[in-house]
Amino acid sequence: MNQALESLLDLLDLERIEQDIFRGLSRSAVVPRVFGGQVAAQALVAAGRTVPGERTAHSLHAYFLRPGDPGAPIVYTVDRIRDGRSFTTRRVVAVQHGQPIFHLSASFQTYEEGLDHQTAMPDAPDPETLPTAAEMLPRYADRFLEPGVVDRLIEARAAVDLRYVDAPPFGTVGTPREPRSQVWFRTNGKLADAPLLHVCLATYVSDMTLLDSVLLAHGRGGWAVGDVVGASLDHAMWFHRPFRADEWLLYDQESPSSSGGRGLGQARIYTQDGQLAVTVIQEGVIRVPR
Repeated sequence: MNQALESLLDLLDLERIEQDIFRGLSRSAVVPRVFGGQVAAQALVAAGRTVPGERTAHSLHAYFLRPGDPGAPIVYTVDRIRDGRSFTTRRVVAVQHGQPIFHLSASFQTYEEGLDHQTAMPDAPDPETLPTAAEMLPRYADRFLEPGVVDRLIEARAAVDLRYVDAPPFGTVGTPREPRSQVWFRTNGKLADAPLLHVCLATYVSDMTLLDSVLLAHGRGGWAVGDVVGASLDHAMWFHRPFRADEWLLYDQESPSSSGGRGLGQARIYTQDGQLAVTVIQEGVIRVPR
């Protein structure tokens, strides 16, 4: 396990400061606010720590309310909405400087047998044949507004090995493409067997690239290129089958629509052997600077 992954795991290991109240820290992101995937993952950690261990997360629904301050701790308050015979529901509010910045509802379920089918995994190349972030990002250094962006992006992805199947949005600026993107990802090191940890790490990564497909449809390169500004608005995930975040996962993403200054991304996450593990939907603000 590399130091960056150890640092990320420490970030997700929240401090319990009172019954159902937790405190988390932040780390510098590539943008001057708390990374949304971090807040979502920490909120899910807080919810999961109030749920019996035999119940695993099966869905979350969240809203990003205000930009987070990376220099201040975040307090997560958990509301125990329901404890049923099969399902447990939790609501989490993340607060900074006396104001809510994030709201999450999550549901957990005791395992049971049931009907089983899934959408087939799309074709994708072997992740081991694709370039790493450290190999790929320097190729596009001339596209970014600031010379330090490449180093910041590489640092932000040091805990997770994330590999694009095709060129990222900043690699094809000015050329609209099909609004679809694929990346493979896994943590840069083995993880403990705790199911909640793997779910939380997938939640963390899910916010990194989901809106890429919106940018591709319009030939936009993203915030680092300076041709759009944006932020996540809401985020939903459904966890269908067990998976490990330290083994290769295919993140197959597309955008069915953008309008009104907003873009929608939807995606499926598959294990390398073809099991549909997670479905993700996110809407974000996507604005063209005037």
